[in-house]
Amino acid sequence: MPVLKTLLILICSTLSVAAAEPVNLNSLPSDLSVPEVTRGTPAPGQRVWQTNQGFEKTEIVHALYLPTDWRPGKRYPVIMEYPGNGGYHNALNDVSRGRVQDCKLGYGLSGGVGMIWVSLPFVDPKTGQHAVKWWGDPDATADYCKQTVARICREYGGDAENVILTGFSRGAIACNFIGLRDAEIAKLWKAMLPHSHYDGVRKWNYPDSDAASARQRLVRVGTRPQFISHEMSTQQTEAYLKESGVPGQFTFMALPYPNHSDEWVLKDIPQRSRAREWLQNIVQQTATD
Repeated sequence: MPVLKTLLILICSTLSVAAAEPVNLNSLPSDLSVPEVTRGTPAPGQRVWQTNQGFEKTEIVHALYLPTDWRPGKRYPVIMEYPGNGGYHNALNDVSRGRVQDCKLGYGLSGGVGMIWVSLPFVDPKTGQHAVKWWGDPDATADYCKQTVARICREYGGDAENVILTGFSRGAIACNFIGLRDAEIAKLWKAMLPHSHYDGVRKWNYPDSDAASARQRLVRVGTRPQFISHEMSTQQTEAYLKESGVPGQFTFMALPYPNHSDEWVLKDIPQRSRAREWLQNIVQQTATD
């Protein structure tokens, strides 16, 4: 009996530890697959490369996706997205290559329907290329973003009153670091959805990453809602925003997965449903304003 009792205790302890260990997000099936970017002509359900005026002699491009229900003459909400840093991988098999085409959030949040989605570059004027790590030139990156938003609204029916900014990791920091860089770019956004990291929460190895500089950008958020998500916990960001004293419409969501990844929007999980619901509410508010 003592041996049996010991065995039962060991089994129960093992099961308890297994139950407490977070699930690897990569073990869950995906119900969406992000379209590849092609050199074709913009069309419903297609994701294509585009070059802005003035960048024809560079390799700096963005990726435009028109939703499957896109029709000429109609207006659509727009999701603008920045990618994470390149050169990242971890023991959970999370990988970030930092490329424009690697963006996922806009497609997963919209499901490819009802919203135009644009994946943006970080502009490096010195090389004429997208910077796969950090910002390239932050001011040039912000200018490219302004130019692209104007183009999408002018040429493809993007609703200028209903433009959302999102991003993963470096892209999440970019929501404020680039998206609130000056008053002009800050006015573009209806709302923001940064996933995993937040401008000012920690100091990085680039200028103006400190909390004081980040707060100067943060004041430009005004009343624009932000849906802030992070793996496992959002406590650090919540504490930073509380200390900042900036009143804002902040919604927080911690994912129960340890993965540093944007793959969650391609999975049928409650957290994606919650983010989609928040986004749809933002869109509906715009429609009725």
